[in-house]
Amino acid sequence: MATVVRYSLHQATLDNGLRVIVNPDVTVPVVALNLWYDVGSRDERPGRTGLAHLFEHLMFEGSAQVGPGEHLAAIQSVGGSANATTWFDRTNYFETVPTGALDLALWLEAERLASLDVTQHNLDNQRDVVMEEKRQRYDNVPYGDVLIHLVQLTFPADHPYGHATIGSMDDLAAATLDDARAFFATHYAPNNAVLTLVGDVHPDDALERVRRAFERLPRAGTPTRAETLPLPPLAAVPRRTVSAAVPSDATYLTWRLPTRDTPAFDAVEVALSVLGDGQTSRLHRRLVRADRIAEGAGASATGLIGGTSIGFAHARALPEVGAERLEEAIVAELARFIADGPTTAEVDRVKAQYERMWLGELARFDSRADLFSCYATLHGDPDAVNRRLDEVRALTVGQVAEAAAAWLAPDQRAVLTYRKAPA
Repeated sequence: MATVVRYSLHQATLDNGLRVIVNPDVTVPVVALNLWYDVGSRDERPGRTGLAHLFEHLMFEGSAQVGPGEHLAAIQSVGGSANATTWFDRTNYFETVPTGALDLALWLEAERLASLDVTQHNLDNQRDVVMEEKRQRYDNVPYGDVLIHLVQLTFPADHPYGHATIGSMDDLAAATLDDARAFFATHYAPNNAVLTLVGDVHPDDALERVRRAFERLPRAGTPTRAETLPLPPLAAVPRRTVSAAVPSDATYLTWRLPTRDTPAFDAVEVALSVLGDGQTSRLHRRLVRADRIAEGAGASATGLIGGTSIGFAHARALPEVGAERLEEAIVAELARFIADGPTTAEVDRVKAQYERMWLGELARFDSRADLFSCYATLHGDPDAVNRRLDEVRALTVGQVAEAAAAWLAPDQRAVLTYRKAPA
């Protein structure tokens, strides 16, 4: 019998617009707090990219009653943990604390939302931190800039997804204090956020604690966001070649896919998993085990809410093998997959892998809270988390085959090639 997972959710909206979700779970005396702001790199204007990610750092620089670095120190002093991340569609902040420290975590989040210290000193300091992060994670790591190139190949330059979350360093360098303060005032408000609590709490008590911490904060104007229509498939196979200090040649293919968590996206995501998820996938068996031309190969999908998602396939060559052979082999496997379709066993394997991953995420308080915040923010319905496995289980082999033919045609790809620069 299939595993059935249903979590109890209690929801409320404060007078200032803050949406609150509580999922009580008293199995351990811990609470996960997750705060999603409905702002990501897609909300940046041309010439000022990178601000969404910059604020992930600035939010730890202190406020009226909390000094720089004291937010993390206070959480860690009670045995908790805290962090934040930024993506195309959101920025999230999260703490996991012992039950007795919930009021502290709530107060810290409300305090920085109320009075974040956006000064020239803090802006310059964290701008330098972000620039160093780009050097370490993107510029000086083999293949580290792959996402930057792929989104530029997949989306028009003026599209909300046309730049990576790290942004342009030239844009960051040009950002003024007024730019930063305007970004914060526009996007960081209770009515642009979802706060989720998962763990050892009673729903009524938890909601009262949230009210005490956040209800004093005023509602702000609702940020405007232009509708982003789905893009048509890529045409004419856009290409880019990068010569870099990489260990070997590599090939990356990308496609435009439907918006996340729609039946079409789910089906094409399963197709990509059949093609490239794990050592039993078609690309691994073909390129790594049979042809012995690649040290690794895979495929996956990145779901986005703004009309168009992204699909990927990739392989890294063994010594003396050129990137052209990798691309030829990937395209051949794609053509075979589209012609023959997946087998029932392949689709069942992918569904089982997804179920294991999903249940693993739900088992942890912090990632469960993140999922509820995600579905509330992006889809308007946190209870969709409870239906997610049913949606994936319901996909048929025929739907997966149709989605692959519609969205993964070889002539609808873009291609990024890395060539090993001469020593």
